[in-house]
Amino acid sequence: MDKKAGEVNMIETIHLDIKGMYCSACSGRIEKSVLKMDGIFDVNINMATEKGRIVYDSIHTNKLLILERIKKLGYSPSIINPKALIAEEKKDEEIYSLTWKVIFSILFAIPLVLTMAVQSGWMNIDLPSLFFSPWFQLLLATPIQFIIAFPFYEGAWNSIKNRGATMDVLVVISTTSAYFYSHFLTVRSLHMDLEKTPIHLHFETSVLIITFVLIGKLMEAKTKRKTLDAIYSLNKLKVNTVTIIENGFQFNKSIKDISPGDIVLSRPGERIPIDGLIIYGNTMMNEAMLTGESIPIEKNAGEMVYAGTVNVNSVIQIKATTNHQETVLSKIIGIVEEAQLSKPPIQNIADRFTSIFVPIVLLLGFLTFIIWYYFIAPSDLSSALEKMIAVLIISCPCALGLATPMSIMVGSGQAARLGILFKEGKMIELLSKNDVVVLDKTGTITKGKPQVTDMLVRNIDETLFLQMVGAVERGANHPIGNCINEAIEKKVSLIPLAQMIKIIPGYGVEGEVKDKKIIIANVRYFERLAILTNLTPVLKEAKVLEQQGKTVMIVAINEQIHGIIAVRDAIKRSSEKAVLRLKSMGLEVAMLSGDNQSATKNIASKVGVDLYVAEMSPQNKAEWIKASQKQGKRIMMVGDGINDAPALSIADVGVALGTGTDIAVESGDVTIMNGDLNRLVDAIVISKKTMVNIKQNISWAFIYNLVCIPLAAMGVLPPWFAGAAMAFSSISVVLNSLRLKKI
Repeated sequence: MDKKAGEVNMIETIHLDIKGMYCSACSGRIEKSVLKMDGIFDVNINMATEKGRIVYDSIHTNKLLILERIKKLGYSPSIINPKALIAEEKKDEEIYSLTWKVIFSILFAIPLVLTMAVQSGWMNIDLPSLFFSPWFQLLLATPIQFIIAFPFYEGAWNSIKNRGATMDVLVVISTTSAYFYSHFLTVRSLHMDLEKTPIHLHFETSVLIITFVLIGKLMEAKTKRKTLDAIYSLNKLKVNTVTIIENGFQFNKSIKDISPGDIVLSRPGERIPIDGLIIYGNTMMNEAMLTGESIPIEKNAGEMVYAGTVNVNSVIQIKATTNHQETVLSKIIGIVEEAQLSKPPIQNIADRFTSIFVPIVLLLGFLTFIIWYYFIAPSDLSSALEKMIAVLIISCPCALGLATPMSIMVGSGQAARLGILFKEGKMIELLSKNDVVVLDKTGTITKGKPQVTDMLVRNIDETLFLQMVGAVERGANHPIGNCINEAIEKKVSLIPLAQMIKIIPGYGVEGEVKDKKIIIANVRYFERLAILTNLTPVLKEAKVLEQQGKTVMIVAINEQIHGIIAVRDAIKRSSEKAVLRLKSMGLEVAMLSGDNQSATKNIASKVGVDLYVAEMSPQNKAEWIKASQKQGKRIMMVGDGINDAPALSIADVGVALGTGTDIAVESGDVTIMNGDLNRLVDAIVISKKTMVNIKQNISWAFIYNLVCIPLAAMGVLPPWFAGAAMAFSSISVVLNSLRLKKI
């Protein structure tokens, strides 16, 4: 949207629950109409979940105007909190209502169907003479046509009023034509001898079409309920009532009333209600909902615990660090919901087709009527009407509209069960298209928890050296710095406060301690600083350690070399197997590391990575990816989300490996919560199978229409069969999507 120079944008996002959508044409109409408004940047409407997300400029429009626009289209929007619990009861109410509508429709349809079967010679049974009365059939059909099917009329009127065409229009035109033509014949029968001149009514056609459409909607609602199981199961991990401790007494409190700083009591077997810090006690914690690993891990005082995990065996007290809407569990639910709402690029194919499909079908139906009435069966209104109705009903584009969102919902839900989070639905498609997988070393292939193996101190008191190094490393949030700091804390108890701490990207860290400038960096950094004295012998020692596959950090204090610290990081057990699996899928695997050549080569050879580049800064990694992309390659970058942020952002897909809690890494498009590279392979498998599933659904929807529309136009498919086939096509798409639950 064009903006005047200097104009300020106030970007806001609203999430909506939208009732009254029946097919992809509905969601498409809402998107097109809202996008025409001033100040609208993005609109995503998901017909399957009946939810929408709209990004807008609050200076040029507002929530009320957006809601009013959608209401004018004939739908019922309401603003929802994206962090709030999903209202399962709403979906249950829809299923309950549809169930009763289907029951009444079937009961009223049975006499009409039996009558049609006897009159057509399909069955030879004795029926009450009342069944053959046109007035009795009119009495049965009327409540179905105008009470049970009233939502179709309402939707069709709103669609036509706003110059659109949806499935409702097709259902209303076809069933109303059959009903009123039969009504006309019923009134005319008052002046006819039905025994001599029997008439063929079509009440069963309208009733059966409505019944089959309702049955299809009921089955869709039930199966869609299953596709949301991942979200529902995550929501069930939330705790509603919490036991807190105040002034030595215990109280029960709603989770909504818990604030950071509250002391929460957790007993054995209970789920942790809130993210917080253990301040009393220790226990074993089952964090399977975060990491996918069911083996409990030990948690002691001073360590974090997270909402939804299970306290296995001891009473602990937790100091809340968040409110209930900001927990890791809430963030996971939010990410999964966002992924299910957003559309992958392949959805554009279906959207473009369905936007023009209904008008084309209306034209085809009209042409079918003209051809039959004037050419094939001249003046046979009943026959021409049947063929037109069959064409209109068989063509409802429900299956096409469900093809993509259903697969995305199930695929992303299954991924969430394994601890894999797709930030957007489109990432499922993009992840399946990569040629090269680029892996970071530290924290990705290795455990990211290196151990100090060598510490050489020169010309300085060792305690003073350790204090200065420990003070600076405390401010460096990096695996190597953390391990150095842990090793130092075991040797000295008093560590001063460092100032002016500054990360040297790709090299190390620097800071000031007691007015002394401390630099802790790798060999490459110091090779550039010729001004430093006593450097040559230190570099020789460092090279020897590097040849042993160790990572070496040199320590300079006021431009004088005073020590060497060497660390070695263990390889994750899963890394070698994961690299082998990636190669077996035909993917090229590369490793980019900021570490020295020897250490990088050592790790690469052990896990089976043939292409590796050492001594790379974060910016170098990003430039390497850019160069590969210019060669036409699609790059997936996998890193820890901290130092690798530039590379993760520039890659076609950035995959951030977390620890089960680092799920909000902004630079990653996909997050693997337990940091296991095998989960990366699982994510690729899920994405590929989901895309295959989407293509199957879209292909089935296209083939179904290509085959059935001509058959309906030729009179091979009667209207009631067309209604059943249309319902079956939608159900088959949903059932095919549910096969992804077996991944």
